[in-house]
Amino acid sequence: MFDDAVDDDAELTEESPTDKKSTKAASNKDAKDAKAAKRSEGRGLFGLRRIWLFFREVIGELRKVIWPTRNDLLTYTAVVVVFVAIMMTLVGLLDLGYAKGVLYIFGNPK
Repeated sequence: MFDDAVDDDAELTEESPTDKKSTKAASNKDAKDAKAAKRSEGRGLFGLRRIWLFFREVIGELRKVIWPTRNDLLTYTAVVVVFVAIMMTLVGLLDLGYAKGVLYIFGNPK
């Protein structure tokens, strides 16, 4: 699939076949060099460099977070508690209704 795209571009720019080969060889060499650099980048004692980089990035992202104020936090908490209470009531009433319906249909075993 990629080769088709390269061929289409070659027709548009009218490159010679030797130019395409040298371009592909150069890009393959660059890709190999990039892979080798990536492999050696995290080397060291148990990859400590990578772990340290990860924690630095986490701390940087946490500094960007917009933390809610106390009033916002109390409001969000109240909304969640009220919603959960409403859902518990709804599910409880449905459960009670289904239980009564099953006992009515199949009879009371007492």
